[in-house]
Amino acid sequence: MKKVLLSLGLLMSVATAASAQEIRFGVKAGANYSSITANNTDGVESKIGLHAGALANFALSDLISIQPEVLYSQKGYQSEEYNDIKYKINYIDVPLLVKVNAGGLFFEGGPQVGFLAGAKVTNGDADTDIKGRYDRVDFGYVAGLGYQATSGPMIGLRYNGGISTISKGDINPNKIRNSVFQLYVGYVFGGK
Repeated sequence: MKKVLLSLGLLMSVATAASAQEIRFGVKAGANYSSITANNTDGVESKIGLHAGALANFALSDLISIQPEVLYSQKGYQSEEYNDIKYKINYIDVPLLVKVNAGGLFFEGGPQVGFLAGAKVTNGDADTDIKGRYDRVDFGYVAGLGYQATSGPMIGLRYNGGISTISKGDINPNKIRNSVFQLYVGYVFGGK
C-alpha cells in the first residue's frame, strides 16, 4: 500500500510539473529541533541538528505551487538522565509540498519520505553505529508557514511528523516516530 501511494504521489508530481506555468529552483538550510514520539518517552529530550538541500517550485497559479525538495536532515534525540547519551539519526528527506502563497506569506504541507543515511549513538567520547536498529525508510508529513520575497529570499518554520515507526520492532517494540521542528532560510532563483 505504501509503495502504491508513493508511486501515485510521484506520478501526480510529474503530471503537475508538466502543466506548471513557471519553474523555479532554490536552496535552503536551517536548524532542526528533533525528538521522538513513542509509547514511553521517559528521559527523552530534544536535540539540535541541521538540514540543508535543494528545491524545485512548480507554479500552477499565482496562489498554488507544488514544491518537491531533497534535504539532508540530522534528527534524533538525547537523554541527559542517562549519562548524556545522544542518538544521531540522519536522513535524506524528500517532501512533496503544496504551497499556498498569499502575498509573500505562504503555507505548505504534504507527505515526506525519509531514507536512512546513518545512525549512531554517542556516549561521552564513544560512537557506536546503530543503523541496523532502524528501518531504512521513514514515512511522514510536513506542515509549515513562512515568508518569501518576490526577489527570492525566504524564511520558514515547519513541523515534520512521523507516520511510520522508525525502530525495528524486534529490537525496540516502543513504536518510535520522528518529531522535528525546522527553522530555515533559503533562496529561490528566478521569478517575477
